[in-house]
Amino acid sequence: MGDEAVTEDAYLRIAHLTKEYDDETGKRQILKDFSLNVKKNEFLCILGSSGCGKTTLLRCIAGFENHTGEIYINGKLKKSPGDDTIMVFQTFDQLFPWKTVEKNIGDPLKLKGIKDKEQRRQMISEALKKVRLSGYENYYPHQLSGGMKQRVAIAKALALKPHLILMDEPFAALDALTRREIQNEMLDIVAQEDCTILFVTHNIQEALILGTRSVILSHSGKIIFDEINHLPKPATPNIPGWGEEWEKMRDAIYMREENKTDDISAGG
Repeated sequence: MGDEAVTEDAYLRIAHLTKEYDDETGKRQILKDFSLNVKKNEFLCILGSSGCGKTTLLRCIAGFENHTGEIYINGKLKKSPGDDTIMVFQTFDQLFPWKTVEKNIGDPLKLKGIKDKEQRRQMISEALKKVRLSGYENYYPHQLSGGMKQRVAIAKALALKPHLILMDEPFAALDALTRREIQNEMLDIVAQEDCTILFVTHNIQEALILGTRSVILSHSGKIIFDEINHLPKPATPNIPGWGEEWEKMRDAIYMREENKTDDISAGG
């Protein structure tokens, strides 16, 4: 965990990443000398208390933040945002309210260079089918529930066929039933797509259900837990091994006093 984890064969390679912000007290360091490897097609869940740098890490990987250190995706140094890396946020306002579902998904495809209208419609249709929203092409965001808006945001990402999807607590604001439904849909999507996913969550159960690997950060942004999730998919609390894996992650979260974890959820 750290420098020793950085090898040349990683699909995503983060080496000595440091990020500082300026505030009224001066320089505020969020991440310091952070290193991490992620293999191709991993579903990496990232947990940690508020303020430990989870969202900042995703924004740096996406190319939205200046930083020191290096980030490589598929062997290429990441210097700026691009359609090879897509970020899905927690909030429901990531769609343009004045555009239909079709245009919210289709306009980025046009910017990517896909000029043929029929080709775009086919790609939009395929993406909506994956999130079970076929037939909603002409709806506007205000006509959709929160869960449907998040499905559209995921469809928007999938339509671009990125190699890396960054998801920042995308289901945290949903009710428990909708959250579980979309979790199940994500498992189906992951089985079909050739992409790597980094997924920030505060929920241990969600990490065990979705992830193939989990990383937990301390309050100071250091990796204190990094393990492969060997539970078979779909993982549920009644399968053998669930309790042991849950307890290991819970113990890692509470193992250090500096890791302020009041906002970490053990349930679903």
